[in-house]
Amino acid sequence: MRMEVDMALTLNQWFLKKPPGIKFDINLNMLASTSRALGVDISASSIKLVELSRRGGAQQSYRLERYVIEPMPLDALQDGGINQIEQVSDSLRRALKRMGSRQKKVVMALPLTSVITKKINVPAGLREDDLVFQVETEANQYVPFAMDEVNLDFQVIGPVPDSPEEVEVLLAAARKDKVDDRVATAMSAGLKVMVMDVEQFAAQAISSRAIGSQLPAESRNKIIALIDIGASVTRINVLLDDTSVYMRDLSFGGNQLTQEIQNQFNFSPEEAETAKRNGTLPENYQSDVLQPFCETAALEVARAIQLFYTSTQYTQVDYIFLSGGCAAIAGLEEIISERTGVITQVINPFSGMELSGRIVPRQLKMDAPVLLTASGLAMRGFDLS
Repeated sequence: MRMEVDMALTLNQWFLKKPPGIKFDINLNMLASTSRALGVDISASSIKLVELSRRGGAQQSYRLERYVIEPMPLDALQDGGINQIEQVSDSLRRALKRMGSRQKKVVMALPLTSVITKKINVPAGLREDDLVFQVETEANQYVPFAMDEVNLDFQVIGPVPDSPEEVEVLLAAARKDKVDDRVATAMSAGLKVMVMDVEQFAAQAISSRAIGSQLPAESRNKIIALIDIGASVTRINVLLDDTSVYMRDLSFGGNQLTQEIQNQFNFSPEEAETAKRNGTLPENYQSDVLQPFCETAALEVARAIQLFYTSTQYTQVDYIFLSGGCAAIAGLEEIISERTGVITQVINPFSGMELSGRIVPRQLKMDAPVLLTASGLAMRGFDLS
């Protein structure tokens, strides 16, 4: 049940603490032999579903079978938690119907803000039962909730440097209600959750693969900033050798653009979102609304990069990769590159993958930056060991 910690951290709710009323009687190795996996990413603005297949069990031979992006009602999510389960379930059912997938076993995730993580040291050589007991004991010091209110999991990282008698363990805890809400949403749509992952870890795992495909071989061992511009939050994750060395969230996102559309053109929130998505906006939208928004986004990114420099021992970023709903805005990557002085690209999680005949490449180019987490979750479905 363990996996490499720099790939993803799984909150296996059946491992230490089982939510009441939900029976997890699943063979976790079942999905490992299947040729397809389905990732479900629930965010504030939309639900994203990605179905991948893997040929012959090869680690890198992936194919994008189908995907769908289904808009979410306003305020259906609040602070990363599901605020209106029925509405989210309805959106998920619509997404599944549009997608037409037969897959019922899925991988989902919680936002990192809903998960408490902590590295601890424990004695080396403990038996599994003793290790579980030790981790639970240590967790009591760091988790500000009663243990019967959380799902707890952990990952053994390896020996502690200069202390061979100890091993380093990364523990993760999430409130049961946060996990249960997502599981219940999936179940109401006829789905069975195999793994509850962490959004940023899933995105980071597939980002490493995509970046390796998008950059030349001599670009390895560079410092790379992943910048996800979501609806209300922009997440910064700086990687060195595929390992995160810095994370920060900014209170900035596509909602500011939607709000400005409302203000400029006297649209309702729904009208503004629809017009933004369909490209049916007045001629002065580009100059009066979109260009200033892009300049503000670039300034926010530049400030975040400067804060990274002042907060760490690092003095440069070699590449910036953009994801999220705003990443596909024409010209944004050039504006950010000019403002920061860093080569900037839009990430494509499907770079190097085969595409099924259902996929329209031109549309995928627009949608790919939004599908980063969902595709990472789908890829996680092939590795349940």
